[in-house]
Amino acid sequence: MSYRPLPLILRYAVLIVGMLFILVPMYVTITVALKTPAESAQHFFSLPSRLYLGNFEEVIREKRFFTYLTNSFYITCVSVLLMLIVIPMAAFAISRNYHKRYYRLLYALILSSIFVPFQTIMLPIFRHLFNLHLLNQHGLILMHLTLALSEGVFLCVGFLKNVPLELDEAARIDGSGIGQLFVRIIYPLMRPIIVTLLILNALWVWNDFLLPLVVLNRHPDYWTLPLFIYNFKSEYSFDYNLAFAGFFITMLPIILLYGFLQRHIIAGLTEGAFK
Repeated sequence: MSYRPLPLILRYAVLIVGMLFILVPMYVTITVALKTPAESAQHFFSLPSRLYLGNFEEVIREKRFFTYLTNSFYITCVSVLLMLIVIPMAAFAISRNYHKRYYRLLYALILSSIFVPFQTIMLPIFRHLFNLHLLNQHGLILMHLTLALSEGVFLCVGFLKNVPLELDEAARIDGSGIGQLFVRIIYPLMRPIIVTLLILNALWVWNDFLLPLVVLNRHPDYWTLPLFIYNFKSEYSFDYNLAFAGFFITMLPIILLYGFLQRHIIAGLTEGAFK
């Protein structure tokens, strides 16, 4: 059966619908955050008559705001750093030993976790972390690393299958051990997929709500920004202006990161999954 591309009109229609799903929520978030409560009550979806920054000032003046901001930065940076170390190492070991039965079974076991919904393991995760006294930031970092392993290993193994084995043999002839081979040759070659892992996992960890809710909700000192916004919104259930101002502040750092590095995502995903 020959492949027939979608008609041009249909492709543009799908693109427009996708853009609306992204731009409409962002429009509502920004416009409501820049309005006074009285103006939002009268015209919720209209543009603000003037730029009102009082909502942002009130959110930032929240006594623990910078604590939650620091928690989010710490958890995101440490989690992503560990992912960028552990995932490429695991993928390198699997890709170079894939001919062995043990590594094929290990790879299949890692990939099988992709198909397990988080909701089905949410309560067991809480129970195990409670028993290990890890209902804190370190337990959350450990869980982020564990849950990121399957997708990251899948992408990296796909990428490494295209790195010729002759490089390994040449490095061994030059006297390099397995550690030097990985650090000096393989890891630099993995730069496109490493950048992809950085962006995707930074987006996920920074915006993650369910896992921090399970692990950290009993300890307000450890809350991240999404948890802060959730509880803030509950406290001010009728003040949408403050809630949307909080949403915008939370989104801003990750939007800037994505805008700066987004050109690397397609290249990394393509090289890691389809070659």
